[in-house]
Amino acid sequence: QAQLVESGGGVVQTGGSLRLSCLASGFTFSLYDMAWFRQAPGMERTFVASISWSSIRTDFADSVKGRFTISRDNAKNTLYLQMNSLRPEDTAVYYCATKYRRTTDYTTWGQGTQVTVSS
Repeated sequence: QAQLVESGGGVVQTGGSLRLSCLASGFTFSLYDMAWFRQAPGMERTFVASISWSSIRTDFADSVKGRFTISRDNAKNTLYLQMNSLRPEDTAVYYCATKYRRTTDYTTWGQGTQVTVSS
């Protein structure tokens, strides 16, 4: 059974950095595209960043471009999100998600990790 477990969230001051991790199990990680989404209180869940199964392609939401980077270590079945220059508006629960390469819909989601940026 596919499973994703996020970690690395916490409380940080404006301008600080955090690195989120997502440990995958139960599927062949190297064949799956991965992504991060986030959901702020009272808001819908939105796309943050994605990385293809081969790491060749990455995409970012405009709001995080230049501040966040996404990477993966297929040997460790782990996805990362490095978040720099954090802002209060980055406060949200961050979720990782996966879909089989070249398909459209993300089918497996983690439980989320809370990121709080204080002003």
